Amino acid sequence: MPFRNALANSSQTNPNVSLVNSISSLLQTLNPQNPNPSNLSSIPLNQFSPDLNPKLVIKVIKNQTNPYHALFFFNWASNPIPNPKNYFHTHECYLAITDVLLSHSLFSTAVLLLQKYHKISDFVVGKLIKAYGDRGDIRGAMHWFHTAKLIENGRCLFSYNAILGVLVRANRVSLAKACYDQIVKEGVVKPDVYTYTTMIRGFCKLGMIENAKMIFDEMDCEPNLVTYNTVVSGFCKKGDMESAQEVFDRMTENKDCLPDTVTCTTLIDGYCKKGELNEAIKCFGNMVNWGCDPNLLTYNALINGLCLRGNVDEAKRMMTKMRLNGLKDNVATHTSILKGLCFVGKSDEAIKHLKQMVALGIKPDVQAFGVVVNELCKMKKPVEAISLLKEMMARDLKPSVSSFNVVSRVLVENGDLERAVLLLKLMPQMGCCPNFLSYNTVICSLCRMRGRMQEVGELVSDLLQNGHVMDATMYNCLIMGYCGDGNEQTAMRVLYETIDKNYVVSVESFSILVKELCAKGKVIEAKRIFEDLCRRCSVLDVNSYRRVLEKHLSLYAEN
Repeated sequence: MPFRNALANSSQTNPNVSLVNSISSLLQTLNPQNPNPSNLSSIPLNQFSPDLNPKLVIKVIKNQTNPYHALFFFNWASNPIPNPKNYFHTHECYLAITDVLLSHSLFSTAVLLLQKYHKISDFVVGKLIKAYGDRGDIRGAMHWFHTAKLIENGRCLFSYNAILGVLVRANRVSLAKACYDQIVKEGVVKPDVYTYTTMIRGFCKLGMIENAKMIFDEMDCEPNLVTYNTVVSGFCKKGDMESAQEVFDRMTENKDCLPDTVTCTTLIDGYCKKGELNEAIKCFGNMVNWGCDPNLLTYNALINGLCLRGNVDEAKRMMTKMRLNGLKDNVATHTSILKGLCFVGKSDEAIKHLKQMVALGIKPDVQAFGVVVNELCKMKKPVEAISLLKEMMARDLKPSVSSFNVVSRVLVENGDLERAVLLLKLMPQMGCCPNFLSYNTVICSLCRMRGRMQEVGELVSDLLQNGHVMDATMYNCLIMGYCGDGNEQTAMRVLYETIDKNYVVSVESFSILVKELCAKGKVIEAKRIFEDLCRRCSVLDVNSYRRVLEKHLSLYAEN
């Protein structure tokens, strides 16, 4: 018995750990690689028969990184030879192997094992339902839910709760509500606190707080802490702080379910975002009375609230208080400070604070840099903003596309179109793919300049290759741009493409094209375009376009 002897001495101090390690080592040597290894003998495991007990079996199963190793051991332990202590698997052993198999997506293997040993029950099916839901297989989850109803004659609360959880996580709340209504209507099982809380969470996720409150009010059992916290959070997200406070007050009156730090932090954050800072500070001050210790999230919520109101100095004092209470500020804390400094117009201090973050050992993230980039753009300092974008790259941070877009917009507003074009082309090299707005800002600006339409064509080609689709605004910009370059043929092609896309050709772009055609004596083409617009664009304001056409035809006739 080499594996038993190998750790004989250490087994005297902790026999379970030694046995688990010994059995695991043997399983690695045997190395079963499928559910039913026919060419592999389990005889080497027989040396461990005298040591079998449910706790050991569960530990061995959970210790395996390869699910087939766990299954091979489980199958052997189901009928060990010899079996001096008459060992048999307990319910917990079956749950342990089921969890391992499901965690490795071995669904059919788990089901076959449970069927073989007649262990398909409401509780086990609940695990199957959750496992199918976790991998996004709603149909599979629903199949097992209906199976549980048949097996248990509807007495399957675990399966009901599991399917509700799956549907809520998948945002299929209407289907979850139908299942919930079925529970209530059939009356075979009584909803428990998990049932109610899951439905409340589903409605809160979708912002349907009134529906959540209705479920909350009709509960036939006492809400638990999770229930209360879910309802408070739902009201806070909707900005209904009066209702959130009412639920909170109900908690404080319930000695069996007092608010915790999460409850208080949620309420404080809600008040701060609503701008009711005094109420947030009052709640913060009362936390000690409720036996709650503020954590980092609590302080960050309050600091952010103070900064949103421009009370940056008070926010900094709160940060100092947080440090004195043994909590270390993080990047979210300082991002709030940056927002506050920018809010009160202290842009230079914000830039300075961003640099100080590094000295404090706090690495600014994309959001922190983005706050300062936006502020620099408000100050019409796009070059400095670009420097920050480059610094982000040096720190292995990928700037957000919104940061690039705001810089590009300011460059265009400042008349620095060359730098805007260059920035657009460099975006992929800087770790960010341009979106439609990125292209639109630059392309439409180039269209307003003469002699740049070849460059526009190249950018449009890039836009389309990157999977974006031009909108009506861009089409109209192209029509006017090509007209500005005297290229009425291409302008006409773009106009007809605009019509084909069912976009509206603006009166302005139509006017510019008709003017260009008339100036070159192409009156027939101008009239044909008007006729095609009238025939193919049902929502067209025909009179406005007719007046434009008549105006330019009249000017042409006079000349």
